[in-house]
Amino acid sequence: MASDLSEVRFLTVAEVADMMRVSKMTVYRLVHSGELPAIRFGRSFRVPESAVEAAIGGNVADSDSAVG
Repeated sequence: MASDLSEVRFLTVAEVADMMRVSKMTVYRLVHSGELPAIRFGRSFRVPESAVEAAIGGNVADSDSAVG
């Protein structure tokens, strides 16, 4: 993540779910298990966009190696 928080784009759980094509509950599970870093603002979570991209990219690489 960027050291300057003004450069970081935070996404809502719903936005992350849309990007990953999973349910919001799955995103909450990933956050609570520590697999997806998030920051809590009041009662809601925000996830850095870079963390979502890394999670998607990491899972794509894993599935490619499992197929081949």
